[in-house]
Amino acid sequence: MQTIAQKIAEELGVRDAQVVSTVELLDGGSTVPFIARYRKEATGGLDDIQLRTLEERLQYLRDMEERRIAILKSIDEQGKLSDELRAKLNAAETKARLEDLYLPFKPKRRTKAQIAREAGLEPLALGLLENPSLDPRAEAVAYVVGEVADVDAALEGAKQILIERFAEDAELVGRLRDAMWGEALLCSKVVEGKETDGAKFSDYFSYSEPIKTVPSHRALALFRGRKEEVLRVSMVVGDPEQPPYPHPFEAQVAAHFGLSEGGRAADGFLLDAARWAWRVKISLHIELDLMQRLWSDAEEEAIRVFAQNLRDLLLAAPAGQRATIGLDPGFRTGVKVAVMDSTGKLVDTATIYPHEPQKRWDESIAVIGALAQKHAVELLSIGNGTASRETDKLASDIMARYPELGLKKIMVSEAGASVYSASAYASQEFPDVDVSIRGAASIGRRLQDPLAELVKIEPKAIGVGQYQHDLSQHRLGRALEAVVEDCVNAVGVDLNMASQPLLAQVSGLGDSLAANVVAYRDAHGAFRNRKELLKVPRLGDKAFEQCAGFLRIKGGDNPLDASSVHPESYPVVERILTVSKTTLADLMGNAKVLRALQVQDFANENHGVETVKDILAELEKPGRDPRPEFKTAEFKDGVEKISDLKPGMRLEGVVTNVANFGAFVDIGVHQDGLVHISQLADRFVKDPREVVKPGDVVHVRVQEVDPARKRISLTMRTKEDDGAPSMPAKPSAPREAKRPAPQKPKPSAPASGGALAEAFARAQKK
Repeated sequence: MQTIAQKIAEELGVRDAQVVSTVELLDGGSTVPFIARYRKEATGGLDDIQLRTLEERLQYLRDMEERRIAILKSIDEQGKLSDELRAKLNAAETKARLEDLYLPFKPKRRTKAQIAREAGLEPLALGLLENPSLDPRAEAVAYVVGEVADVDAALEGAKQILIERFAEDAELVGRLRDAMWGEALLCSKVVEGKETDGAKFSDYFSYSEPIKTVPSHRALALFRGRKEEVLRVSMVVGDPEQPPYPHPFEAQVAAHFGLSEGGRAADGFLLDAARWAWRVKISLHIELDLMQRLWSDAEEEAIRVFAQNLRDLLLAAPAGQRATIGLDPGFRTGVKVAVMDSTGKLVDTATIYPHEPQKRWDESIAVIGALAQKHAVELLSIGNGTASRETDKLASDIMARYPELGLKKIMVSEAGASVYSASAYASQEFPDVDVSIRGAASIGRRLQDPLAELVKIEPKAIGVGQYQHDLSQHRLGRALEAVVEDCVNAVGVDLNMASQPLLAQVSGLGDSLAANVVAYRDAHGAFRNRKELLKVPRLGDKAFEQCAGFLRIKGGDNPLDASSVHPESYPVVERILTVSKTTLADLMGNAKVLRALQVQDFANENHGVETVKDILAELEKPGRDPRPEFKTAEFKDGVEKISDLKPGMRLEGVVTNVANFGAFVDIGVHQDGLVHISQLADRFVKDPREVVKPGDVVHVRVQEVDPARKRISLTMRTKEDDGAPSMPAKPSAPREAKRPAPQKPKPSAPASGGALAEAFARAQKK
């Protein structure tokens, strides 16, 4: 455990003691949000992102230790575990290194080399390797016995033994793997006849790039192109058009074992074995490893991007307690209407038909106007799917027809609304409401409080990632669930208003206890204080410790229950009240009194300085919502489809997604435009998230429009003539869903071949 703690501490750049304390808390059942918020003294102030990284690395290193123990046991049982090998295995710092060392001892199917050993040919192979001056054919004569038919068969068996020995040398394979990663090009070429069907991969029809520099989105695009049998992908050292032959790494295999052409009798035989070891064993093994490494790195980055986008979306500004009409646009089936009161309760519904084919425009305006007047509606929330732009125009006419209502319209992402509307929870929440109306209700609620509504939807269905369906669903799901948990607990949850899915994300609860909390609330009415949580079935002291600080009770018995001050810290507040000689009601929100207090005066062994700082900050702004202020974007009138766009046009839009190569912006034409990373600002931008995040309202200028490929290039640079390219210099991701990709000049020509890459593809499919 100490060794693992030291490794993690070194990677994170923190003290060993911080890691040890955190691991103890995690092993004791504490959650990351609880540790980050209420155990700062123990962790030395590690934040939730650091803690998530620590938790992930802890799992990886523990898994590796289990694998190390299993490998040591396996080799020991074979009677082949030397002190030197044991030391190497114990020193291995990666799973790849462990597997390299284990390869010669790993139980495998009966190979040609194994058959040759059984025939007694190993002494012949080792004898020639140790003394190349021996004549192979003369030496082989003595081994022509039993199943060995002749000298040629003996030499072939000896060759197979040497090939396997060369290919399983851990030091050699490790060195060649590193060299290949540093020198190889990743190349792709279009499969003949797939040029039209695979047009979205046209950036990769003739492409090559050093494998070590291939970014996540390009790697994932290449893997998808190969999976869809549009691209052939391979690794090449040297010129992609004319790969070197023989391969330079063949010489390195020979040199590793001291082989050379020195005129000795066995030199040719041994060098031939080294060549075949590279060609049929080592090269395939290394290419599979490096393709897997590229995939794993790309997957990790894609998951990180998805997680960050999800975090930004969940923490987007809520409209708050304002009556809202949710509009789920449609043509033939009509626009579904759901009226939500200020608390998010569904109070009225309707279906209107303003568009093709019925065109009941004026009637639809009258219906919405009447509903808005009846329920004192302030906001119109419009889903951004089919017929959204036309419905947005309808909303504009409604606002013009009824100016006295003071309505505002906002286009929101409807990603996942259909998933929610057909879910078991939606059926429970709206048992007598049509599925399509449930979607409109979700669209309305996600404007009022995006976090509270989006937690009802599986994170993967929210649609703010790249190539999410290609990724490991287990890894992706685990990462996104962690983001949801962190966001929910960062904001806090109203105990008496929260839905079961929202409560389930609170630290220490989960689905089962959340259901019990809701059942208790339904049976006994609103909670009056946090201590009442202990009456909920199966909610014990540990769960109470983990969840209490994140649950809010407004208007309850104790004003502190509406804050993030944990019940375990209430004694600190009592001491503060005694020293300041005031009441709790007078103290909360009183910045003058609170800032005059000395933190050290209230710190002790149970409540350290960091905890007291947090308490004072919370008392100054009790129940403060960390999310930003609510803002809206205005789409330009007359710009409703991609053909309406003209270069130079200035527009307002909303950032819908952020990738490593730029940001996608909804400008109201059904097709998101791309602001390439080079166009996000007048300065150099390393990470798009330095400038934008999902939900931001931004001003953009149209650079180029490609209606045929449905691609829109935008810029956020302020200079009209900045000389910067409007499209990225390197290929970007193909379009996915409604996300366009940048254009690119054709890169260098691809390498021919790709049998090794295809083998990897088959292995991946299995």
